[in-house]
Amino acid sequence: MKNLKELSERRAAAAQAKEQLLKKFGAAPKSSDPDMVVRRAKRVEVAAAREARRADRERSVQENLARQTAEAEAIARAASAEADAREADARNRIARVLTDEAERKAERDRRYAARKAKQR
Repeated sequence: MKNLKELSERRAAAAQAKEQLLKKFGAAPKSSDPDMVVRRAKRVEVAAAREARRADRERSVQENLARQTAEAEAIARAASAEADAREADARNRIARVLTDEAERKAERDRRYAARKAKQR
């Protein structure tokens, strides 16, 4: 009979626990209670502040991303301008070399023609 006694004790304990939970729930403050209204308002306020901080963080991240993108574009434009300048300088140097070579060739041809004219 020991098991029967334990079973009835467990049932009684479960019923008592259920009663206590119902009493606790019944004694809980209602949603219209002024304290609950204040607590709910505080929670809403905290949630709004949290959302504002999140939006501020996201805006800051977007600003940083935009700034970094602008800096990268500026660096790319500067590098492109520098490469264009180097390329133009190289073309000018090649043009000067070709011009100088043509002038030397013309001077050599003139001297050759003058020498041949003296020989005749």
